[in-house]
Amino acid sequence: MTTTPDTSVLSIDDITVGYGGVPAVRNFSASVRAGEILALLGPNGAGKTTTLLAAVGALPLMSGTVTALGEPIDGRVERNARRGITLVPDNRGVFHRLSVADNLRLAKRKGGGSIDSVYDHFPRLRDLRSRRCGNLSGGEQQMLALAKALLTRPSVLLIDELSLGLSPIAVQDLLPRLRAIADDQQMAVVLVEQHIDLALGIADTAIVLHHGRVALTGSARELRDRRDTVEDAYFGRIGHLSES
Repeated sequence: MTTTPDTSVLSIDDITVGYGGVPAVRNFSASVRAGEILALLGPNGAGKTTTLLAAVGALPLMSGTVTALGEPIDGRVERNARRGITLVPDNRGVFHRLSVADNLRLAKRKGGGSIDSVYDHFPRLRDLRSRRCGNLSGGEQQMLALAKALLTRPSVLLIDELSLGLSPIAVQDLLPRLRAIADDQQMAVVLVEQHIDLALGIADTAIVLHHGRVALTGSARELRDRRDTVEDAYFGRIGHLSES
């Protein structure tokens, strides 16, 4: 658990956002401090990806505000990325025909992190640096996606479905690494995840979404002890609950 000051680097205040004028997420609020991990949980269609897209400025807000690093988020996604708000999409965003090393070189930015430093976080990638990305396993591709994101030296890292298509062993390896990286680099992390127990095991706080609304929110530690309540919220068997 982080001991950073109570200053949010990402604040999402009562946003409603959707597609074609139809809300997909309603009245959502959250805040994340430096070094904290917020787990965003919920079934398919709950609004998790929509929330991440709104947080990086890729979807216009119908109402509410998003503030990151002290400034409002707008629709200039590339500018937001240069400011240090980085999204790892669920398709991983890697170039399958290129090698691991080439993928990392393309992601490298002036003033960003070093390739050697991301190899330190993911030593397996150093061993695979000459292998074409399309020949990597799903877990190795996800390592590469995270490594590319770290090269931007993000202050806010949003990760959509880290475990999508991965074996349980790969997930059990990646999630603790993410916890260590958040602690080491004092990044604010929002993690969309389907593996409830593993996500709660590394997160500081968690929010369960159902049909675009917050069904449950609380500290990850307390929610781990209320597993039945988390499942009820996940499957829509209860209304909104906050931690006691």
